[in-house]
Amino acid sequence: MQFNFQNPTRINFGAGKLSELGTEAGTYGKKALLVTGGGSVKRNGTFDRALESLKAAGVSAVECAGVEPNPRLSTVLRGAQIARDEGCDVVVALGGGSTMDAAKAMAAMVFYEGEPWDMFFSSEGTFIPPTKALPIITVPTLAATGSEMNNGAVITNEETTEKSFVNAPVLFPKVAIVDPELTVTVPKDQTAYGVCDLITHVTEGYFNGVDGTPLQDRFAEGVIQTAMEWGPKAVADGNDLEARAQVQWASVVALNGWVQVGTSAGYPVHMIEHTLSAHHDVAHAAGLAVVNPSWMRFAARKRPERFARFAERVLGVERNGKTDEDAAREGIDRFEAFLRSIGCPTHLSELGIGDELIERYAEDTLRIINDGKGNLPARPPMSREDIIEVLRGAL
Repeated sequence: MQFNFQNPTRINFGAGKLSELGTEAGTYGKKALLVTGGGSVKRNGTFDRALESLKAAGVSAVECAGVEPNPRLSTVLRGAQIARDEGCDVVVALGGGSTMDAAKAMAAMVFYEGEPWDMFFSSEGTFIPPTKALPIITVPTLAATGSEMNNGAVITNEETTEKSFVNAPVLFPKVAIVDPELTVTVPKDQTAYGVCDLITHVTEGYFNGVDGTPLQDRFAEGVIQTAMEWGPKAVADGNDLEARAQVQWASVVALNGWVQVGTSAGYPVHMIEHTLSAHHDVAHAAGLAVVNPSWMRFAARKRPERFARFAERVLGVERNGKTDEDAAREGIDRFEAFLRSIGCPTHLSELGIGDELIERYAEDTLRIINDGKGNLPARPPMSREDIIEVLRGAL
């Protein structure tokens, strides 16, 4: 295990922390590009409270509204142009993962001089990551992606029907204002999707990482168990602030780098899902809920002992003479049942997706990322045929 690790983002966590937004933003600028999504932050009063905090600290704001659930490159370009035209010197993301991802990309695109899509990774194209960005402050209103405290962003190119990512040090937010009160109005389905999203971030590293990471294994198992304990409570009662807080913190920890340190893992479930949502604009985590169990069944055939450990430690499967293969299958079945129990889809048909384009999905996934040998990075590495098998298993 070898690694270099740094996360410079400072986190202000707890109920009522939104009031600190203005003070924090004022440290970095005097005019904020306030990035928002579909309008829920205005309906529930969060937007006005954010503006009040900014105004009290002497920070003016101009809004870039309408970020899509799968944020588009055209929206990133629109936001960057607003920031340039208005002379913004700090970017504030107020919303879910899509809003935060778009805000990060906007902050970098303000200064980016290359072709816009070159900023995002592609195994076949030119990848030139950004080296400069406006200061970013994130204020998540949904517990899901963990984007508030990492240096990644996922964007869809609607013209090419591609969805890709960028990771760069300049995309680390300066501050994350994480206020669980902002999540109490999130609907049941989106709450459930968030729980699935954060769990999938952890299972990706847990199953695809290098061997010899016992501390990270236990860390990962604890995050998943916490999400599985408190997630259903948050779904059942959105006003349960304790449940909301525990899920929110699990979401942050799931992808701020702590769990993944030293694992050098691939993200096959995410890469496959990115293709699905690029084509069909489905909710990202709904797609993850469909792909992940099917991928687990595929991967467990190669590493049954790893999945058997997951079944025992996380899902309470008792061995009682079971083989690794039997324990692994029971664990995956229990995990899939958990996703269904909180309201997540587990089949492509539930998303309105059939088998007509399955081969295209596999090809598009590998076009974005492969290991140089035509395989999707994972354990085991996945060929075009393997991706097709996983998708067919999810039908």
